[in-house]
Amino acid sequence: MSRGLVLRLAGSLQSWGETAAFPHRDTAAFPTRSALIGMFAAAQGRTREQALHSYPNLPGTPSHHDLVFTLRIDRPGTPHRDFQTAGGGRPHGTGLRTAAGGYRSQDKSTLVTYRDYLAGAVFTVAVQGPAPLLQHIADTLAEPRFSPYLGRRTCLPDEPLIIHTDIPDPVTQLRTAVPLSLPRPPDPDATHIPVTFIHEHPPAPGDTPHRESPSQPTDFTPHTRAHLLRPLWQTTEPLPAALYTGPQPIKALTDYILKATSCP
Repeated sequence: MSRGLVLRLAGSLQSWGETAAFPHRDTAAFPTRSALIGMFAAAQGRTREQALHSYPNLPGTPSHHDLVFTLRIDRPGTPHRDFQTAGGGRPHGTGLRTAAGGYRSQDKSTLVTYRDYLAGAVFTVAVQGPAPLLQHIADTLAEPRFSPYLGRRTCLPDEPLIIHTDIPDPVTQLRTAVPLSLPRPPDPDATHIPVTFIHEHPPAPGDTPHRESPSQPTDFTPHTRAHLLRPLWQTTEPLPAALYTGPQPIKALTDYILKATSCP
């Protein structure tokens, strides 16, 4: 499972819900496993009920459960909170219901809800798993049935989304070769820059998980949606300052993509 995909998740806004409830839709500090699998399933045209099914038409009958993600946090982004209202201005009996099954009174009919986002964030993701499934994911992301988005439909990704579709040891590539976006330029005399990584497997044997995330999907069906806790490991690693893309990353990314695709 050494080869894999490299994706770049960048955009004006991102939102990766982790423990969201209706009045407050939160965002995790980085893309969640659930959201990434949902993105792949949507690109393939799968329904929520089918998202986690295996692929009997692919060798080995793989499924999205076989994928492993490693995230590099290029730019953590700036937290941003928006608010919306629901139920206000409607006649009594047509607005929001109470927990007991009735309706809110007219003076309490408006519910304020909050939406959290990350503004200006950039994440680079290594996706590893069975080769036939990775190729299928790459093909459908390039020509998606439903357009990819960064956690919510209003959060559209910048180009390029796909950095490489089949690259040797993509995690090492994140550390040594894939261009790096940063919140600010490194110091002129800096040779290395500390960068945060999120791992789904322990970086070294015996490492203690940094946290647990309720992002392991077991069912995407709307009325029976369920997730399990998944351990995550966080590291801060020194990356070469030469990976910095500059304020306009498209040239560095294009050069890297062209070079990577010309290599076997």
